[in-house]
Amino acid sequence: MVDWDERFRTGSYPQAPDPSPVLAGYLEDIPSGRALDIATGTGRNAVFLADEGYAVDAIDQSREGLAITRERATERGVSGRLNLVQADVSSYEFPREQYDLITISFFRALDRFTDIKEALVPGGYLFVEHHLRSTEPTPSGPSSDRYRFGANELLRAGLDLTVLYYDESTEERPEDKRRASVRLLARKTTGPEQSYPGRWDGR
Repeated sequence: MVDWDERFRTGSYPQAPDPSPVLAGYLEDIPSGRALDIATGTGRNAVFLADEGYAVDAIDQSREGLAITRERATERGVSGRLNLVQADVSSYEFPREQYDLITISFFRALDRFTDIKEALVPGGYLFVEHHLRSTEPTPSGPSSDRYRFGANELLRAGLDLTVLYYDESTEERPEDKRRASVRLLARKTTGPEQSYPGRWDGR
C-alpha cells in the first residue's frame, strides 16, 4: 500500500502541480460558489479553485498532503477560502446538495459516485480525471489495473448527468512516463434540451 504521507513528505509526488487544463479551460462556464475537491493531495485543484474565488472543502486522508495544501494556499493568500478535512473518502459522509462544483483528480472513487453526485446542488458540476487501463505500456499511475478505469467505465457512471466533455487519451510525459487517462465534465441536470459551454480547445 502506498504511504502517501511519506510520498508527500519526501517530494516524490509534486508539491505544486498545476490544475487540470480541462478544468481550467471550462471554469469560466461554471458558476462560482462552493466547491469540493476529493482526494486533494497537495491541493492541485483546491488551491486553484480558491484562487478563483470558490469556497473550497478539500478532503484527503494524508495529514502531510493537507499541510502542503495549507502552505500553498497561504502563499497564494487564499487560505481563508479553503477548509481542509482529513478523512477517508471511502467512508466520508458527504452532505446532500451542497456543492456547485466537485472535482476528483487521479483517485478512483467510483464506489462513492452516488453519494458524490447527491452532494451537488441542482445544476452543479462534476469534474473527474483518472488513469485508464491500456494495451500500451503506461508507467505513470497505479501499478495495478485494479485502480484504473476501464474503457468507457467513467462515461457510463456519469450518464445520469448531462455530459459536457469526455475524452480518453494517451499523453507523453517527461522521462517516458506515458499516461493513459480519462476526463469527464458533467452537470447535474436532466431533460432533452440543455445548454452547453463552448468546446474546450486546449487554451
